[in-house]
Amino acid sequence: MSYLRNCWYMAAWSDELGEKGLSRTLLEQPVFLFRDEEGTPKALFDRCPHRFAPLSMGDVAQGVVTCRYHGLAFDGAGGCVRNPHGPVTRALAVTAFPVIEAHRALWIWMGDPALADPAALRDLSFLSQAPDTAFNKGYIAASGHYQLFIDNILDLSHTDYLHPDTLGGGSITRTRAKVEQREDGIIAIRWDSYDDVPPPLVRGKLPPGVERADSWTHVEWSAPGIMKLINGVVPAGSPREGSGTSTNVHIMTPETARTTHYFFASTRDYTVEDAQLNAAIGEIRNRIFSTEDEPMIAAQQARMGEADFWSLKPALLRIDEGAVAVRRRLEALIAAEHAA
Repeated sequence: MSYLRNCWYMAAWSDELGEKGLSRTLLEQPVFLFRDEEGTPKALFDRCPHRFAPLSMGDVAQGVVTCRYHGLAFDGAGGCVRNPHGPVTRALAVTAFPVIEAHRALWIWMGDPALADPAALRDLSFLSQAPDTAFNKGYIAASGHYQLFIDNILDLSHTDYLHPDTLGGGSITRTRAKVEQREDGIIAIRWDSYDDVPPPLVRGKLPPGVERADSWTHVEWSAPGIMKLINGVVPAGSPREGSGTSTNVHIMTPETARTTHYFFASTRDYTVEDAQLNAAIGEIRNRIFSTEDEPMIAAQQARMGEADFWSLKPALLRIDEGAVAVRRRLEALIAAEHAA
């Protein structure tokens, strides 16, 4: 399967990386993530060049990974630093991937390492700037092609049917999305609903007795699978300024052609010191994504089987405009990368 490679993929949340490191398959390649003696994250192809044992089964000490099978040791750059059985040769080297740590997460570059520019990482600093009491996150090892999960966020009309008791309510279905393709590579989709029934999950933000609301959800996608969502709600006809908004991310990293690493997080700019509210928001989000979204997309993938999405000739609707735009953009980026 073809992937966009010269870009930053989220590999893990920072706190997932413990003392023993973390083994994770990314873009169908086994990768071992660990920290060196200074705490800097490193990433190696998770296979010893000698007899192909997983390096992740070995030991990490002082920034060196020692293969448990025959004792060869490798540093964070992939070089062999110890061969108990003879000289260190050029064949005893492991591919190392550029890694940076930012926005409470670890990001890996799976393409040409010479092109790995930290400045190319999308600015998600709102994640690290949020206090712990206004930040919650999650991770799902999900079944389904990563683009199916991207589609799911780019067409939020599904919330009215898959999540009617929490995120839905009908207002998004009754609102026509506006899709904008920006010069910075971001595709933005806006749902602005006026004087409609608010979704159940946000009714607590409205004054008692308010039954009609103006609500908005704006999604910004950037390659390969990073989506920033901003949403809010006010009583119908009220100004939005100062009303308090939630800013969220949904980040999809391919594991294989049919499985996805699904990372998500939520922040807010209101009642930021309310740890109890934060925990409740995190619990609800984790439950919704793991028990409603993921099973639906897993079932969708099962019905598709091994077939390519376009080969099945999907009967596209107006609500698919944003998702189709993103699929076409990603296809063009992959084709251009291959051509280069």
